Amino acid sequence: MCFLLPTFFGSTSTERKGSDLAIFPIATLGMGHMNLELLISQIRNLEASAVALQVEERLREFKLLHSKGNEKWFSELCFCILTANSTARLAIRIQQEIGAEGFLTLPEEEIARTLERLGHRFSERRAQYIVQAREFSHIKNLVVGIGNEGQARQWLVENVMGLGYKEASHFLRNVGYDNLAILDRHILRIMREYDMVQEIPKGLTRRRYVNLEARLQGLATRLNMPLSRLDLYLWYMKTGAVLK
Repeated sequence: MCFLLPTFFGSTSTERKGSDLAIFPIATLGMGHMNLELLISQIRNLEASAVALQVEERLREFKLLHSKGNEKWFSELCFCILTANSTARLAIRIQQEIGAEGFLTLPEEEIARTLERLGHRFSERRAQYIVQAREFSHIKNLVVGIGNEGQARQWLVENVMGLGYKEASHFLRNVGYDNLAILDRHILRIMREYDMVQEIPKGLTRRRYVNLEARLQGLATRLNMPLSRLDLYLWYMKTGAVLK
């Protein structure tokens, strides 16, 4: 289920995608501070609009998924593998067609054919990653056993092929965790437009990712909301949609 409303800000694309950063404290730059205040105002306006109802419904879905078992969590893991260099809309279509059981049982070749038929650019590689990930079919047990969100993300990046920091953060948010940022191209563009960074990085090392995440955490703290909620508002600002 996805929610669509007219977008107020720029592009209507709904893709979740992952030079050294010019790092500077926002408060030291006058214009940057002004733009941050504008961003805060824009988000608060959305909180007072119909968008807030859709954001809260999506967050409830994430919390509900958190209570589900390993099979549903594994399906969401495969969804996040599919979003890399693709779109959330396409990954949702694939997830709906293959289903949780299919991700666990279908032959790699059949998964690849389905991905290709539905238009995924990297059908064979993503099918390979999904089949390899079956080693972690008990993914909920593994993640819950780690406990700490940051440590769980690091474990996912180091052990699950096809997951970078963005995709691992995306997965953990979608299964009910609140305190990790999903630094896709839409979020990075928002950060650039409101002077939270001087330029959009061409690549994200762990250090850069954590640095940018800390900036968004500062914004979330100002707004008295978790990163999981902030991400949905920022993504809506760029796409006009509240997707998972």
